[in-house]
Amino acid sequence: MATAIYKYEPDYAVSPGDILAEYLETRDIPQAELARLCGRSPKLISEIIAGKAPVEPQTALQFERTLGMDASVWLGVEYNYRLHLARQAQRAEDAKLAEWAKAFPFAELAKRGYVPNLKKSAHGEKASALLAFFGVASIDAWRAKWEKTAAAVAYRHSPSFESDDAALAAWLRIGEIEAENADCADYRESDFRRALEKIRALTRDSSPAGTLPEAHRLCRESGVFLAITKPLPKTALSGAARWLAPRKALIQLTARHMSDDHIWFSLFHEAAHILLHCKKRIFVHETKGRITEQDAEADKWAGDFLIPPAAWDEFAQSQRFTRRAVLEFADEQGIAPGIVVGRLQRERRIPWSSAMGRLKRRLTWGNE
Repeated sequence: MATAIYKYEPDYAVSPGDILAEYLETRDIPQAELARLCGRSPKLISEIIAGKAPVEPQTALQFERTLGMDASVWLGVEYNYRLHLARQAQRAEDAKLAEWAKAFPFAELAKRGYVPNLKKSAHGEKASALLAFFGVASIDAWRAKWEKTAAAVAYRHSPSFESDDAALAAWLRIGEIEAENADCADYRESDFRRALEKIRALTRDSSPAGTLPEAHRLCRESGVFLAITKPLPKTALSGAARWLAPRKALIQLTARHMSDDHIWFSLFHEAAHILLHCKKRIFVHETKGRITEQDAEADKWAGDFLIPPAAWDEFAQSQRFTRRAVLEFADEQGIAPGIVVGRLQRERRIPWSSAMGRLKRRLTWGNE
């Protein structure tokens, strides 16, 4: 039978300053007199007693000569005291790290392979893995980075937004990692606009699963990385758009509703932010809330790009929203019929429960 070994780690320690103060008091030696006898400054003796300055080897030898206590004892007390303070600080830091780590969807990030699987980890291990995931060395560094990111985010509604801060930060970081590891051509607006024209035509070809790889290639060749990032728990968003560098942009989609109308509209909505709006902002498009002016502009640009306004006005005014009419109109415009159905639903021209919804093509994640 193995014998358990318990390590004695008391939660207190006597400082060398306390011992020194007691020595001086019992011998009725003023601090200034000890300083004179040791050839040290009164300030140093005062700081040692207050625990602000350590007892160094030379000082320990001087105490040995003047007070009669062996230098090794002074150094041992000093070592134990500083180790005790370090352990206290480490415990406080571990508790801080553990509390910080709780805010993140660690299990989901581990499932996706972005952090190691640490179901039963010691304090700080999950936090260390998360810091490595974000590419920072400390919580303070992460906080500074996130505060800078949050300041650049153009939220869909104000003053707060629906997604959790930590989950949103992790979701955005996944997009960064994917884009950082990928080659992209330098961004050129003319190339990107041509790519969007080709992607618009792709919407008719097959399911989103079949056309998204081609859309990804077209975007990458025009200087925009397209990432499809499954939403994390506590994120309620459709996508985001931002600039990672002056010549490299990122469009990140969640494919949240798993239907072609939502995927394609979200892509063109985020593309509008790249084309129309400030390069210093991060545009996060959430699923609910008050629409910002820039989001309204992106919505209009995306809608007009997919369906020219004159064609849409004529079709909408006809009020012929049968299955056949929708299929014919989509064919005339060269787009997927699901896009037409989605717009009719958003404009409340047909109900969300309409059987026309079957014209939408569905997407599934590879592991579902």
